[in-house]
Amino acid sequence: QVQLVESGGGLVQAGGSLRLSCAASGSFFNINPMGWYRQAPGKQRELVATVTSVGGTNYADSVKGRFTISRDKNTVYLQMNSLKPEDTAVYYCNAAIKYNSYDANYLELWGQGTLVTVSS
Repeated sequence: QVQLVESGGGLVQAGGSLRLSCAASGSFFNINPMGWYRQAPGKQRELVATVTSVGGTNYADSVKGRFTISRDKNTVYLQMNSLKPEDTAVYYCNAAIKYNSYDANYLELWGQGTLVTVSS
């Protein structure tokens, strides 16, 4: 059974920084892409950033220039700088996983979520 284990959330003042980590553990053939989503109270879950196995990245407009996603094998990081109160949300790690080489499709997996709170 593959699990995504997140860490790094917490409370920070506006303008501060946090770094989130998410490591995939278990047995699988391939995992691609990996990314971060977030869900603020009363809002829908939204894309923050994704990164492919070859380093291709995609960011939400709201975080461009402030957040940086990176990946080291099966661990994905989200460096969050210049944090704003509107970045307050539960951040979820996401990954598309192929368990075996002969599998036709990738399956989507979510982490348990880590809370980021930015105070003004």
